[in-house]
Amino acid sequence: MPEVNVTIGNRNFALACNEGEEPHLEAAAKLLSAEADTLQAQIGRVTEARMLLMSGLMLADKIKELEWQARASAERVKEMEGQLRAAEVRNSALAAAAPKAFPNEEVLLRSYEDAVLRLEELADEIERK
Repeated sequence: MPEVNVTIGNRNFALACNEGEEPHLEAAAKLLSAEADTLQAQIGRVTEARMLLMSGLMLADKIKELEWQARASAERVKEMEGQLRAAEVRNSALAAAAPKAFPNEEVLLRSYEDAVLRLEELADEIERK
């Protein structure tokens, strides 16, 4: 089992991990160390246990905030998907009526495709947020 030496809050730790997990462990340690550095800058030197506890809690708070944002984004994506489905239904109805209203079916089809592409772009944009 490989051993990785990491520094968290200016303190060195030797940690064991599974083969191949070294980069993941080092990245996680860097995140925790950044929180520990912030904590030490704000309140000065603290015990190792308190530093690790408070740094972990700060990271947990950030994770919880990201979960809330992800949930809100997922709900917004569902809304947009509903709007997309409604637009597709409206567009299908228009397409069915198109021969009467529009003699050029290709123009209508392009309009429909443009509308669907735009709705998909909006859904992607919301998903990225």
